[in-house]
Amino acid sequence: MAYTIITGGAGFIGSATVWALNRRGEDKIIVVDHLRTGEKWRNLVNLRFYDFVHRDDFIPLLEAGKISDAAGIIHLGACTDTTERDADYLLRNNYEYSKKLALWAVSKGIRFVYASSAATYGDGSLGFSDDHRLLPRLRPINMYGYSKHLFDLWALRTGILDKIAGVKYFNVFGPNEYHKDEMRSVVHKAFEQIREIGRVRLFKSYRPDIPDGEQKRDFIYVKDAVDLTLFLYDHPEINGIFNCGAGRARTFLDLVRAVFDAMGIPPKIEFVDMPPQLRDKYQYFTRADMSKVRAAGYEREFTSLEDAVADYVKNYLLTSDPYLKLDDEKL
Repeated sequence: MAYTIITGGAGFIGSATVWALNRRGEDKIIVVDHLRTGEKWRNLVNLRFYDFVHRDDFIPLLEAGKISDAAGIIHLGACTDTTERDADYLLRNNYEYSKKLALWAVSKGIRFVYASSAATYGDGSLGFSDDHRLLPRLRPINMYGYSKHLFDLWALRTGILDKIAGVKYFNVFGPNEYHKDEMRSVVHKAFEQIREIGRVRLFKSYRPDIPDGEQKRDFIYVKDAVDLTLFLYDHPEINGIFNCGAGRARTFLDLVRAVFDAMGIPPKIEFVDMPPQLRDKYQYFTRADMSKVRAAGYEREFTSLEDAVADYVKNYLLTSDPYLKLDDEKL
């Protein structure tokens, strides 16, 4: 059996993908990432994989012909900080690196699935359809989204998009996101705030037609996001860009109340000013159009927001080991 290469394999969605492969009995996995001085390494402790390769060493190994017997690449490695302002860094890390991997995979005839982002949709004024014909019209509102959008456009323009699959992740939350600092989900931030101060702070709305807390996002549990990702990985005949959301828009109030319920605590919420630098880059509404991937044959139902939050809080955040771990009975 050939190896599955997962870039960003120690990260949030990446380590969850390793976990999901382990659960179906697969451990011939090469994890590509960089760990630095944070706690991201903890995401891997409970998991099984064949080897770990530093991100900076991986491309040279490919170019030197040192990586062989690969079944495919699930390319999840990227800078995902939506507030990152170093445009050159984002282009090198999210755009140029992705091009090199895609070209290598296509030249070898192996599967390539990569992470795009719902941030490519910008303010949502053009909707959230993953129809390729709309790609040139999208206008991301932060550099992170633009770096992802550039790769989508490059793949479309070169025709490589007909041979690979991209996944536009919406608001993913769940276990193993703890190292992401300010990029953690509102679920985890709310959980921490409730434990520390007994209440949750949400941003005020700066649109008169949307009350505070009624901003809506498409929240998807990481276990569901990984399942859809592996569906695309397992079906090399299905190519193009696909949305990865629950297909439902829920308010931040819904989300936070679900956290309070899972913790058995009455809701206590206050609204705070949004930093001025974020106000013109804030998405007030997202909802993935999931019709395309459904038409491609993906049938599994997504976990409800309330059930997903309850699983995350009760089975991970409130336990002594909050990381994804293997259930030997299910291997």
